[in-house]
Amino acid sequence: MKYIRLLPLCVSFALPVRAEHWPQWRGPTGNGITIETGVPSEWGPDKNVRWRTPLPEAGNSTPVVWADYVFLTQPESGTHRRTLMSFHRPDGELRWQEGVTYDAKEPSHATNPYCSPSPATDGERVIVWFGSAGLFCYDMDGKELWRRDLGLQEHMWGHGTSPILFNDLCILNFGPGKREMLIAVNKVTGDDVWRVDSIPLAKELALSSTGNNGNAAERSSGDDLANILRGSWGTPIIIDTGKRKELIVSHPRRIAAYDPTSGSKFWTCGGYAPLAYASPVYADGVVVVLGGWFGASLAVKVGGRGDVTESWTVWHKTRDGSYLGTGVTYEDHLYVASMEGLISCIDIWTGEQAWEERLESSSGRNEVWSSITMTGDGLMYVSNQAGDTFVFRPNPRSYNQVSRNSIDEHTNSSVIIGNGDVFIRTHKALWCFAGQAAP
Repeated sequence: MKYIRLLPLCVSFALPVRAEHWPQWRGPTGNGITIETGVPSEWGPDKNVRWRTPLPEAGNSTPVVWADYVFLTQPESGTHRRTLMSFHRPDGELRWQEGVTYDAKEPSHATNPYCSPSPATDGERVIVWFGSAGLFCYDMDGKELWRRDLGLQEHMWGHGTSPILFNDLCILNFGPGKREMLIAVNKVTGDDVWRVDSIPLAKELALSSTGNNGNAAERSSGDDLANILRGSWGTPIIIDTGKRKELIVSHPRRIAAYDPTSGSKFWTCGGYAPLAYASPVYADGVVVVLGGWFGASLAVKVGGRGDVTESWTVWHKTRDGSYLGTGVTYEDHLYVASMEGLISCIDIWTGEQAWEERLESSSGRNEVWSSITMTGDGLMYVSNQAGDTFVFRPNPRSYNQVSRNSIDEHTNSSVIIGNGDVFIRTHKALWCFAGQAAP
């Protein structure tokens, strides 16, 4: 594959750079926040570009970074390949590309190509989920270490949840569709450590109706619509309550916490949306989950036991905005962009919206599938589908934009920051904007 080195860099910083890996979806701690400082806040097709490497075809996944390795999942529809690509961070050159051929039918939406999940790496191995093709582990040089056939993944909109690493475990929220489970495997061998199967739909609907005035389709256990228009695409997070670690998972119509070492359930909270697009967000003892496609959103305190729907729910909205991307919390507020291109600041304790602002697109296409990323010096980044990235500072009183940076290429991926650089995956290419002097 050919890659392109673009114009000389022209970068200046007010603060020194603090570098950090971005090893999995939503970064080092799963909250979309990095300690990195001094990364660029302005770029364009001819400004602050370290490199731009063309990609074979469209894809939605977000890359991950470890040292000088950049990993990205990539479908190749003509050959029915699902692949993992490794790039050299300093210059964007392709190190290797490995994967599997899978030509059996697997449903998905036209806007959701295969290989949407991000990889996860610990610097020794990189693990990726290829849907029905299986869960795969490679070493840093592209040698396959193990693979697991987890069975068919079937949903008319496909899948998108990413694997995460915790100690010696790789944890995956398998689904949505006919087969759903939460599974942990040994990251070295791929062997099962624990598995939690999905609860029956009738019980799921009963949990949703507890304290929820949702519509009839959501509450009718015999309705086929309830089977189809539901599912979880959110990636779990692991939080520390101060007394224990909790694996937080956004299931359809409920949110739950598990012991990440054993899979034992700590608590469940009902009343959530049937479409769980975004990942959970955690801050100061509270988990917030925002519903997809105008579904219910809620906040719940962590650390409980059993069904905490009535006792530990902090706030609950039976109908909210349409959120696909995941937000970031800062000083008791959640900053998040809706699919319609509206960015909001929400009080995590009340659910009330402090403000809402429509992002001004360069081309008129303003839909947002991207999640928000935050740096150590207090800058937040979010992209729309037109390829505009908005950089702003969190402020509970009003939207405070720093810059709008346009590259005019469609993207459904999120901005990530790794070892001093900013990375954006579009349907055409992988871009790297320089945060440090080029080698």
